[in-house]
Amino acid sequence: MAIKTKVTIHDIAEKLNITASTVSRALNDNPRISEVTKKAVVKAAKDLNYQPNNIAAALRNGKSHIIGVIVPTADRSFFASVVRGIEEIANNLNYKVIICQSYDNYEKEVQTVDALLSARVDGIIASLGKNTENFDHFKKVQEKGVPLILFDRTSDAIEVSQIAIDDYLGAYKVVEHLIQQGCRRIAHFTSPKKVSIFRERLRGYAEALRDYGIPYDEELVVSSNLQLEDGRKSMEQLLQLKEMPDAVFSSSDYGAMGAMQVLKENNISIPQQVALAGFSNEPFTSFTDPPLTTIDQLSITMGTVTAELFFDQLKSEDRMKQPQKIVLKPQLIIRKSTLRKEE
Repeated sequence: MAIKTKVTIHDIAEKLNITASTVSRALNDNPRISEVTKKAVVKAAKDLNYQPNNIAAALRNGKSHIIGVIVPTADRSFFASVVRGIEEIANNLNYKVIICQSYDNYEKEVQTVDALLSARVDGIIASLGKNTENFDHFKKVQEKGVPLILFDRTSDAIEVSQIAIDDYLGAYKVVEHLIQQGCRRIAHFTSPKKVSIFRERLRGYAEALRDYGIPYDEELVVSSNLQLEDGRKSMEQLLQLKEMPDAVFSSSDYGAMGAMQVLKENNISIPQQVALAGFSNEPFTSFTDPPLTTIDQLSITMGTVTAELFFDQLKSEDRMKQPQKIVLKPQLIIRKSTLRKEE
C-alpha cells in the first residue's frame, strides 16, 4: 500500500483545474482572485486536509509570524505568567508563539535554538538555563540577523537586549525586613553562582547584613538547586549547627517550602523561632501555614515589556543597534511567616 504524501497546492489546483499560482493567491486572500474562486479553493483545501508549509512561506515572504520562546521549565508559575504576557502582545499583532523548554540542560538549549532557526522563526526570546556558560548558540542567532531578547536569567557576556527584575534589591528588601523583625542570624539558600539572578540575590543578602552591622557567616549560606527537596535538605543541614538560624531567606519559594516542612516536623515555630521568606510569589505561597513572605517578580509585566521590546526591535531597520536593558522593581509581599512584630 502506497504511503499518502502530503497534500500540496498543486493537488488543489488539479482538483479545481486551475493553476497552482491561483491557489496560492487565493489562500493568501489576494484581491485579484474572485470570491467564488477563493471559496472553492478554501473548500478544496479543507476536503483534501491541506496543511500549509510555514517554512516555505517564510522563505518566500521573509516572515513566519512565529516567535520562539525558550524557558528553563514551563511548569513554574513565574515562567507561565511571563509567557502569558508575551502571548497577549504577540497574538494582538497576529504572531504565534512556540514555547520550548531547556530543562536547564545546556545541550538541550543549543538544540532548541538550532531547531527554532531551522523553523525560520522571526525571533527568539529566552531565559538562560542554569548551566549555560557558553553563548555561541545565541551569538549564531545574532549573526543571522534574527532578533534576540533575554529575560529574567540574563548575562552580560552577550550583547543583547535584556529584561530582568532587580534581584539585588529584592533580596536586600527581604533581609532588611527580617532584620527589622529582630532576626540576627539569617541563613540564605542560594544556587550555583554562575546564574546571575542568584549571584545578585546573594549580593543583596550580604550587603543588607553588612549595612546593619551583622557579620556574614559562610556556614549559613547553603547552595543547591532550590527545589522543594533541596529546601528540606538545606534546612536539615542548618539544624545540625551548634546554633541554628533565627531566619531563612530562600532564593526560591520552593526551597522555602521545603524548609517550612522540616521546621514543622521538628516542632519549630514559624516565625517565632525561625522566620521564613522566599522569592517569586508562587501561587501556593499565600496558602501555606503560615502564609509565606516573598518577592513578587512582576511576571506578567515582565512578559509584556519583553514582547514590546522584541517587536520594537523586529520593526527596527537596524536590529543590531545598541542593546537595551530594562530592570523592573520587585515588590516585597509581607506575610505571617516573618511577622514577629506588629506592622
